[in-house]
Amino acid sequence: MNPILIAVLLLSGIGLLLGVGLGLAAHFMSVKENETAVRILSELPGANCGACGFSGCAGYASALAESPGVRTNLCPVGGDEVAARVAAILGTEAAKTEKKTARVRCRGTDACRVRVADYEGISTCRAAQALYNGGSGCAFGCIGLGDCVAVCDEGAISIREGVAVVDEARCVACGKCKDACPKKLITVTPVGAPTVLCRNPEKGPATKAVCSMGCLGCRLCEKACPHGAIVMENGVARVSRSKCTGCGACVEACKFGVIYLK
Repeated sequence: MNPILIAVLLLSGIGLLLGVGLGLAAHFMSVKENETAVRILSELPGANCGACGFSGCAGYASALAESPGVRTNLCPVGGDEVAARVAAILGTEAAKTEKKTARVRCRGTDACRVRVADYEGISTCRAAQALYNGGSGCAFGCIGLGDCVAVCDEGAISIREGVAVVDEARCVACGKCKDACPKKLITVTPVGAPTVLCRNPEKGPATKAVCSMGCLGCRLCEKACPHGAIVMENGVARVSRSKCTGCGACVEACKFGVIYLK
């Protein structure tokens, strides 16, 4: 028999056997999709940010479909509209989503902070942090090279006077900027919750020497709060959300405007 014909027949036979084997494997080993999860996933925004607490939109959809205790209002990107559509699929009552926003815990603009060097290198915060904090005298403040800006899909962050600033009207609280910041300065917090815009734990004189807008640990805010909602931790004021009523007494007491309350 012709050797070429033999080779063709052998290859055809191998291909046929492999095809049959793959077909049988697909039939007996396939995992059926949860139709409810597929429907829920089609309603989610697809940001895959993980702000809901799950691995992404698919993970959240699967959890909603398989675990009755998972809340339908955990997606900050989709908001109330998506929560209502998901609740309709599950046949449950729609719950309101808590509006959250990212905030940068630093107010040390170029005019406020001391510079100890001029940074000339890779224009990212992560790279600059490894080399004299990008030239800033404060080792705890915003470097201002925009790693957070680069990852924000909503265009909600900009660099103004050397510091990252969040446009809360555009922010969807996905948390990507929080993960991108090498200084861990960005927090995701409920809108309306007070935020201390400083993370420098050094004593007052040391903080003041590098930034005129830093928290000095003077305790004026702590003394002014009638609800005991402010405590000092590592030299920086911290607000307890469970105790805070939003009265604004701490904001008025702070001489440097470090506490933000919208």
